[in-house]
Amino acid sequence: MSMIDPTARIADGAVIGAGTEIGPYCIIGPNVVLGENCKLIAHVTVSGHTKIGAGCVISPFAALGGPPQDLSYRGEPTRLEVGEACTIREGVTMNVGTIKGGGLTRVGDRGFFMNNSHVGHDCMVGNGVIFATSATLGGHCEIGDFVYIGGLSAVHQFTRVGSQVMIGGVCGVRGDIIPFGLANGQYAVLEGLNIIGMRRRQFTKARLATVRAFYQKLFHGPGIFAERLASVQPLAGEDPAIAEILTFIEGGKLRPLCLPADTN
Repeated sequence: MSMIDPTARIADGAVIGAGTEIGPYCIIGPNVVLGENCKLIAHVTVSGHTKIGAGCVISPFAALGGPPQDLSYRGEPTRLEVGEACTIREGVTMNVGTIKGGGLTRVGDRGFFMNNSHVGHDCMVGNGVIFATSATLGGHCEIGDFVYIGGLSAVHQFTRVGSQVMIGGVCGVRGDIIPFGLANGQYAVLEGLNIIGMRRRQFTKARLATVRAFYQKLFHGPGIFAERLASVQPLAGEDPAIAEILTFIEGGKLRPLCLPADTN
């Protein structure tokens, strides 16, 4: 049985999973699917063609599935999909996609979205992410698994952020950040590797030393960056993390790479 407060408004056609609680003054649109055992505390709006996975907890004044903030949008039935066991705090916004962007905004499992954070249209967000207060994604961003974005930081549209990246607070991210990177600064620059996060993901001392040596050769070795990038390609076989970083760099198309401040 689902528990629905009498002040909530549930449109005909909405699908409410077993065990889901919908608190006072929530508004659920006709094309919404809520998974099992979700909890919408109060004053939550879920609209559009939106699917919320099981076990999500959504706090007051979150607005999920609203129209994309894109002038080209003309009301097309684009979608938002949110994974399981996400915590979505007060005032969080997540928009559906646009036709030109593929029509889908997707958020993975077990994300923690602090108050007033925002996921723009057509973004692809991985599992286990943490968005601190007012962390913001422009449209079409790709965010890997276990990424942390600090408070009041904003990621430019079409930017890619690799897995296990940590972005400091009050950062403007204008370039793609390599997997395992640590970025900081008013206009974010690469400051090294996210060593704390890597340790939490069970990287051994030997693996850390190998990836650190690769990082130093790529970003702080002699010559220009393009030459260094070519020279480290044979190191891809030394560790899966190195291979992931090189594949990420190779896949860049729309945004420049976020580099250390002193990289040539």
